[in-house]
Amino acid sequence: MAITLKHTRPVTDDELLELSRQNPGYQFERSAKGELIVTPAGMESGRASGEVVGQLRDWNQSDRPGVVFDSSTGFRMPDGSVLSPDASWVRRDRWDALTIEDRKKLGPFCPDAVFEIRSESNTLAELRDKMRAYLANGARVGVLVDPDRRTVEVYRPGREPEMHQDSKTVSLDPELAGFILNLESLFTA
Repeated sequence: MAITLKHTRPVTDDELLELSRQNPGYQFERSAKGELIVTPAGMESGRASGEVVGQLRDWNQSDRPGVVFDSSTGFRMPDGSVLSPDASWVRRDRWDALTIEDRKKLGPFCPDAVFEIRSESNTLAELRDKMRAYLANGARVGVLVDPDRRTVEVYRPGREPEMHQDSKTVSLDPELAGFILNLESLFTA
């Protein structure tokens, strides 16, 4: 279960970063309403998100079309929320447009591709809402992986989610050209 804290005022970006520095192992996010959300992950979901980051990194290595991020990276969404996808990817042109100083802060936009791995602290409904929030804030593709149910849901703007059950792979073309998510390594350790 995620912990949601309501404050008398919204937590600032700098305060959110400082909380993260002082509390390693916890993922801090801020909702669009200004609530602070803490969602620690268990080992299995951490392993699966590491696998996704690795697959993204391997795919991105060839011609470096973008930049890959892990779950410790926070992105400030246009709606004011700060979210930290389990894995994410940003197009190279968007990354290159940032100054060196900007790159040291929270991402000033929603990533182009976001991945969430369901853990013991998340409900499926919460993660589906989060996928819709990512799309509303500019994500081009969102991927929700549920290792327990062996399902993957792929979200794209203006379309119903694609449901994949017991598949071996899922293609994320055209948003991530040529990237095929290998589910066998996600669902087995």
